[in-house]
Amino acid sequence: MAAADAIQARRRLTNRFIAGREAARLGPVFLPAAVVIAGDGSVITGREAILSAFAGQFADPGFGGYVRTPERIEVDAGGDRAAEHGRWTASWKDAPPQSGPYLAVWRKVTGQWMIESETFVTTG
Repeated sequence: MAAADAIQARRRLTNRFIAGREAARLGPVFLPAAVVIAGDGSVITGREAILSAFAGQFADPGFGGYVRTPERIEVDAGGDRAAEHGRWTASWKDAPPQSGPYLAVWRKVTGQWMIESETFVTTG
C-alpha cells in the first residue's frame, strides 16, 4: 500500500475511534512522545496525556465529535515521515462548531504509520 493511502486509512481509523468515543483504541496511533497543539493553542505532550484528554472530552455529554479530513499528504524521499495537511471540525451540543486547518506529522515505525505531532488552528 502506498504511504499516502496507508496514512489516509489510519486517519479514517482515528475518525472512527473518535466517533465511537474510544480513547484507548487511539493509543497505537500515537508515538509515546507525541505532541498535540490543540485549536486553542494548548499543548498536550505524550501519548498518555493525549489519550487522557480524549477520554475527558468523550466523557462530556455535550461533546459532539471531531472529524479530520486530509487534503494533501506529502511523504519524504526516504518514505519514513509524512506531513498530512487538512481541515478539522469539532462540535458540541450547546456551542457553535469550530473548524480550521491542521498539520499532522507521521512517522513510519516497524511498518506502521504513527502520529508524531498534530497542530490544529481554530479559524472558524
